[in-house]
Formats: sequence, structure tokens, C-alpha cells
Amino acid sequence: MRRIFICTLLMAEMAVGILSAQSQLSSKSAKAVQLYQAALVFANKNELPQSIKLLHEALSNDSTFIEAWLVLGDLYTDMKRDTLSIESYKKAIKINPDYFPPAYSNLANREFENGMYSDALEHVNKYLTYTISVKLKNKALMLKKNCEFAVNAVKNPVPFNPQSLGANINSKFDQYSPSLSADGQTLVFTTLVPKDSANLKVFGNRQEDFYYSTFENGQWTPARSMGAPLNTPDNEGASTISGDGKFLIFTGCNRVDGYGSCDLYFSKKEGEKWSEPQNMGKPINSNYKETQPSLSPDGKTLYFASNRPGGKGGLDIWKSTRDESGAWQIPVNLGDSINTTLDEEAPFIHSDNQTLYFASKGWPGLGGFDLFISKRKGDNDWTTPVNLGYPINTRFDEETVIVNAKGETAYYSTGRYSANGSDIYSFDMPKAVRPTMASYMKGRVFDASSENPLTARFELIDLGTSKTVMDALSNTDGTFLVCIPTGKDYALNVSKKGYLFYSDNFTMKQGDYTSPFLKDVPMKPIKAGEKVVMRNVFFDTDSYQLKPESKIELNRLVALLKDNPTMKIELSGHTDNTGKPDHNLRLSDNRARAVVDYLVQNGIEMVRLTAKGYGETKPLLPNISEENRTRNRRTEFMVVEK
Repeated sequence: MRRIFICTLLMAEMAVGILSAQSQLSSKSAKAVQLYQAALVFANKNELPQSIKLLHEALSNDSTFIEAWLVLGDLYTDMKRDTLSIESYKKAIKINPDYFPPAYSNLANREFENGMYSDALEHVNKYLTYTISVKLKNKALMLKKNCEFAVNAVKNPVPFNPQSLGANINSKFDQYSPSLSADGQTLVFTTLVPKDSANLKVFGNRQEDFYYSTFENGQWTPARSMGAPLNTPDNEGASTISGDGKFLIFTGCNRVDGYGSCDLYFSKKEGEKWSEPQNMGKPINSNYKETQPSLSPDGKTLYFASNRPGGKGGLDIWKSTRDESGAWQIPVNLGDSINTTLDEEAPFIHSDNQTLYFASKGWPGLGGFDLFISKRKGDNDWTTPVNLGYPINTRFDEETVIVNAKGETAYYSTGRYSANGSDIYSFDMPKAVRPTMASYMKGRVFDASSENPLTARFELIDLGTSKTVMDALSNTDGTFLVCIPTGKDYALNVSKKGYLFYSDNFTMKQGDYTSPFLKDVPMKPIKAGEKVVMRNVFFDTDSYQLKPESKIELNRLVALLKDNPTMKIELSGHTDNTGKPDHNLRLSDNRARAVVDYLVQNGIEMVRLTAKGYGETKPLLPNISEENRTRNRRTEFMVVEK
């Protein structure tokens, strides 16, 4: 509430400086001035209805009383009666356009907040023609930029077809903050439920709990409470669920074990039950506010909003990464490429691990919080945020959006379309602001001999850059889900101490990868006679020169041999049946020797290595198709001695 004060010259001057320092009031009516002065007294006591009544009486005595119209405009603003506020400012300006220039700023702000973008642009431009302070000019220029963006956005709407998720998800209570597993099968969200169902209309009779639904037979199942120990009499909200649906991070506020006003907590799904939530502790949490987490698809980076020191202003988006031991590191601010002096919140990192969606008040938009997209260019360098456009964004607050792995379907919550408050909707994400499509591989890791489940390390490496794009562990029951962004070629390496690594590769540059990869991964214990096909050792056709991308897998073999210093292996080369047998035999032998040479160059003793070419004599599959011939062209190693 902006307080109103009376100065000794009977001048009104708003706390934000809305009235000019004229030497006297504009009205010549003593009665109008008397009523106006009385109105200011009531305004200072926050008795706004009485103040407004007196101002209207003053105006009935002098309809050209500019100060009365200006104060009315401010009082109506404080009461959120913007239509009357806009009308009051316009009447003051009509009486004398140059009497009080800040009226144009006040008017433009009210018009912008109400979606009257063209009018707001006209009036902020007029305000900028006057001599004003640098601080006020900068604010006006920001408003102008928003107005120009909004006018253009409304003229060029993006496709938008919001569909309610239906009665199985939405209820008469508020639903918001959705989170989705990578396979799109599990939806977790917050519901504002009554503490006492017998007194629904009692103010404050609400608390936040988690609910979930699974996608079955083309529809969402009826939402179910996630129950204890996740749900408590306290508020639980703003969650992120891991890609495999078995790890949850969420926001808890004002708790006994909290560090600040709001902290981040985590829980693991063990079987069908969730573990007792634990505070993530420092350095993730601080004495300030941490909220709205988003976990990267590899589980190694956590994005969240915080007002902790070191930011750009208000709430900023931060990230923390896990080190090799699994410990979270000191959070890093995402910097000027994402954060502004105003609020940024609700980060969502997509399954492609490079596309970030978030809400902001600081980037050009249509009012309140708007939703934006940015793509990572480096470790902590992002492209300039792009507004998702109108009518996804409006003059109201749009604060959260998530996108499925395919990048086609978005989910968000809004109260725009329902009399029951906030509901969750889906819509087709416009192509211009879609992330890179991602698929996923899911299955189970187990001991090849006993078939017991194993916890193993998964690494997905971009063959073009040799960078690890996903690094995760399978669960204690051996299950895993690894996200795979499309558009690249990948090497997959699965490893566990005491076992030979598992090797595979994926070509994701062409085709429609809408179906997931389903794969069981049998891990072979290290013992004599066991073999591994090295799917990521590459040669050009009819060549035994190792291609650069082969180093990724060969370095894994170097590490395995160094971890097991008494192990001896045979490296074998194999071809398909194309060409003459004797030529294929020589080629395969040279390829095996090329691998041995690489291992020796990287510190493995020659005495532990044997090279042998088998040509086309040991095919894995009949050479009746190009796919089979590709599988037969391979490099293997076999444990000769443990």
C-alpha cells in the first residue's frame, strides 16, 4: 500500500512520487480542496473506501481537479480495481496533458498489466519525452521493451491447444507443479487438499500433498495420494522425479530440520515404498530459500531456484553437480545468460540434458511471469532465452512447464480455464521452441551366471565429441532407464568391479525413435574363457587404422586391465564373408594387432596380450543380410588368464 502524506503547502505527494511539486493545487473550489484534504487523511489511515468517497465528492464540486483524479488512480490501483484506475489517470491527463508526466507511467503500467499493450506502448513513449531521472528512465525503457514484445507477440500468436488432463487428475482443489518420468508413464504433482474436510470454507484450511498417476491404456489413472512418509501435515510441493521414477526431490518449507525458509529434500523408492525424506543439507540448502528443483536426466546435476547471496537479484536459478563420490558440490549461479535483476524460477531441464525451460519476470514478456526456453552452449553458458510466445504466455503469471522426452507434449498448470482454481493441462509444444527429441533405454542389469540383479554404472558417450552425456547407476533391483538424445551416435558402456564391461552403440542421427530401446544387460564375471564384443572399436572399410572414436572403448579396456593387473587377454579380429578369405584373415589379424599396439602404448605389458585374426571363420550370425554382416565385423577380447 502506497501511503499518502499531506505537506505544509497542502500538496499531495505519493510515496512513489506520483504528484508533481506544483506551488498550489489545481482546483479553485474551496469546497473541493477541503474534501480532497480530508480524503488524504483517510488514505493515510488506510481507510480507502472513505477516501474514495470524499474524492468523488470533491470532483462533483470540481470535475477538473487533477490531483483528485491522480490520487483516485492510485487508490484504485491499490484496491486492484484497474479499470477505474485507468479511467482516473486518463481523465487527469485529458484535463492537462503536461501537468503531471508520471501519470503516463502509472497509466502505462496499469494498461500493460491488463493486456492493453498498444495503449501502454503509446503512453510509455509519451512519458519518455519528458525529462526524468536515469532510474525512472531505465524502468520506463524496460516497460517499453515489454510493450513492444507483447504487441508483436499478440499479432503473431503461436499454436496453442491446451487440454485438461481430466477428472482423474484435476479436482475441485488446486493441482499444480507437475513432474514426469522419462518414459512418460508416471506423473507426480501437488494438490492443495483440505486439512479439515468438514470445514472447507475456513480460511487457511489447506495444505500441500503429493499425488501421482500412471498412464495406462491411453489415459491417466485416477490420482492417488503418495501417502506417508512423503505426505505429512506440513506442505510438500514443487517436486522433480528422476527419469526412472525412483528418486524424488521436493521443496519443504518452515520445517524443524530446515536451514532456511524453504529447503530441498529427497526420497528414494524402494520396492513400492518411498523412504523417509531427508534434508539434502549443505551446500544445496542455505539460510535462505531453495525451491523448485529439477534433476538432470543423468541424475548428476540439480537445478533449483534460490534467493541466496551471490545472485543477480530476487530469485535466481542455480545448479549443483555431483562429484565421483556422489556428493553435491557448491551451487553455481547460471549467470547473466539466464538470470536478471528480477525473479527467475521453476527451472526444468529436459531429457536431452541441454534444453532449459524456466519462468522469468526479467526477460521481455507479456506481464508477470512468462515461460522461456534456453539451450546450453557450454558448461554454464546458455543461449539468449526465447519467450514461448502468446497465448502460452499472457498478462497472467505462467510459472511452470515440463516437456516429455519426445519434446512434443508440454504440461503446465493454470487457473485460466477452470472455476476450480489451478488445474493441469497438456498442449502440443510449438516446433520452434521444442527441445531435442530424446528416447530412452530401459531394462535390467544382472549377473550372467546367477541372474542376480546388479548395480552397475552406465555411461553414454557422444562418439562425435567423446564427451559423456549420461552417467548413472542402475537401481538395487538392477533396473535402469537411460535417456538418449537423438541426432548423434553414442557408445554405451556398462561396468562394475569384478565384471567385464558391456559394450554397445546407438545410431540416433536418422529415423523416428519414438519407441524406447528395451535391453537386458548380462554382466560376465571376470574368468577365463569369457568374451566381450567391443561394439565401439571402429575401422574404415578394408583398413586396419583405428578410427579416433575407438579410443573411448579402448580406454575402458585399458582401465579394466590396470584394475586387474594379473589378467591376460586375447584380442581377436573378425570380418564378414565379403571378399577373399585369405584377405579377410590378414585384415582381421592386422586389426587385432592395431588394438594390441594401442594397449601397449597406453601402459599395458605386451606379455599380457595376444592378437589373432579369424577372418570370416567365426560369424555371430549368418551372412545373409547387411545387418548381420555388420554384426559379424567386430573386435573381441577373451580372458585367457585371470
